[in-house]
Amino acid sequence: MEFLIIVGIGLALLFNFVNGLNDAANSIATVIATKVLTPLQAVGLAAFFNLVGPFLFSTAIAKTIGKGIVDPSILTPFVLVTGLVGSVFWVFFCSHFGIPVSSSHSLVGGIMGAGIGAAGFFAVIWPDMNTIILMLEVALFGAAAGALIFGAIAYYAGDRNPIYFALGSIIGIAIIIPLSMFLGIVEIKGILAIVLFIVVSPTLGFIAAYAFTALIMRYLSNVSTPQRMNYIFRKLQIVSASLHAIGHGSNDAQNAMGIITAILLAGGFIAVFEVPFWVILASCAAISLGTLLGGWRVIDKLANRITRITPYQGFSASTSGGLVLSAMTMLGIPVSTTHAMSGAIMGVGTTQGSAAVRWGVVREIIIAWIITIPAAALVSFSFFAIASPFV
Repeated sequence: MEFLIIVGIGLALLFNFVNGLNDAANSIATVIATKVLTPLQAVGLAAFFNLVGPFLFSTAIAKTIGKGIVDPSILTPFVLVTGLVGSVFWVFFCSHFGIPVSSSHSLVGGIMGAGIGAAGFFAVIWPDMNTIILMLEVALFGAAAGALIFGAIAYYAGDRNPIYFALGSIIGIAIIIPLSMFLGIVEIKGILAIVLFIVVSPTLGFIAAYAFTALIMRYLSNVSTPQRMNYIFRKLQIVSASLHAIGHGSNDAQNAMGIITAILLAGGFIAVFEVPFWVILASCAAISLGTLLGGWRVIDKLANRITRITPYQGFSASTSGGLVLSAMTMLGIPVSTTHAMSGAIMGVGTTQGSAAVRWGVVREIIIAWIITIPAAALVSFSFFAIASPFV
């Protein structure tokens, strides 16, 4: 038992390490793309603020990871270890090939796969039907409101392309779901929240970055020369990258915290699910170390291959992505920093026209988002099936 607990804690910290290795790109892609900082300066900045982030927010996400995915009664140290194996393998595999995936969703998939292997499909904490119906009602209201608002704006602007109704629907859903959660209208948590925010978080990042960039272009381009704007926003980019790194650390670092705390609870080392201080510190250090080493292939894809980024666009993308992450952390939802930042970069690129974004690269990234949870679950389930006769 003690050996499994030690292995589990080690794997959880290894997971946070590869999390930082892959997600380093989220915080620093824009400052590298615009050459505001050198790559080494950028990862050092991100590593420091990743360490700071978790101490500024609650540990609600750690509780979601440790108690909200599968039935806590089946979370033995062996189940948690096999879940970590699947998630670590998937994140490391994707980092090696430069694929920006969600480390949070890899962990969710890994825990799901191990839980299903241990106690069957119903070990997963699925949402009840009343919650699903209420969520659908809220989503339909948001879709209808968004379609009407954006359709009307396009109509009065002289553009009657029906695509604006579809875009308005997506934007309406992305706004109404977190807003209804914040107002207490509907309680969406666990697997349902995680799956929903695969769509919601990049959409929010896209909306926020597009709107913020458009405002900058409209109001500041008339009062400042391009050279002056670049000088100002190169400095501001450092602030925005720091904000994003805080959001990344506060959200993603809690993944290992939740698993380690669940392992300690399963092993009888703690009586209730409360994250010990040393677990917070160790998890932050692991993710910071991974960020410090940097996932250079992932950084290249986000920094250079989605769109061309100028300093004011980089500031807008990092600020928008960081605000989305901070908001989701306060709601206790383990969203993907990769999703939020990718959406923000697409948003700033689209302000220059849809042709400014390389949609082929975007399609590859979205495919990786979709398959992450089932792929990590399959690896963990397979490992559990192979190893369980020997443990």
